[in-house]
Amino acid sequence: MTGLHPGRASGTEGYGETADVLVKQYESVSFAEVHRDTLALFPTAPASVLDIGAGTGRDAAALAAMGHAVVAVEPTAELRAHGQRLHAGAAIDWIDDALPELVAVHALGRRFDLVLLSAVWMHLDEAERTRAMDRVAGLLQPGGLMTLSLRHGPVPAGRRMFEVSAAETRALAARHGLETIHDSERPALLGGSAVWWSVLALRAPGRLKAARRSAPR
Repeated sequence: MTGLHPGRASGTEGYGETADVLVKQYESVSFAEVHRDTLALFPTAPASVLDIGAGTGRDAAALAAMGHAVVAVEPTAELRAHGQRLHAGAAIDWIDDALPELVAVHALGRRFDLVLLSAVWMHLDEAERTRAMDRVAGLLQPGGLMTLSLRHGPVPAGRRMFEVSAAETRALAARHGLETIHDSERPALLGGSAVWWSVLALRAPGRLKAARRSAPR
């Protein structure tokens, strides 16, 4: 599937061209504001975190500051460059990779306690969402947490987005053994009153290892 620019990952259309504007928007809101609905579910002890669609690294940097080992995946070179510049001092491993396959991430041979999919999922079509859920679910540790946000409302010019419901996403996650432990809606922090978000938290079966739950800071 091709986008507006040859070589760009499908779903990233419109982001590279507007990266200089988007970086100001993304960094104008805090990690705590963006994740206020699910933050209480995040690991408190140092954990392994994967931020898929990390953008300018706002969330990755905040999680690294908490002591987590963070891998930030961002397929848009312009956003990734801003993130590496703005958060140069943060302990973040940046990777150029994209959904649905996440080839480079899977090549790491790692599994994660927390996976973030913030403002990403609605860029994938139905077939891509089906494949992506399989690939992402396979990256979770037993008992690991996946958080996911879905944008609803008018599509910005030049973007590739689909209307994706929370119900569809919960059902797809359940097919991969993930339990929905949080499901809510909230108004947009950016984008105007016509935009709102669904927020989901999904738990993998099993339990996190005791060492991960009680590891010292």
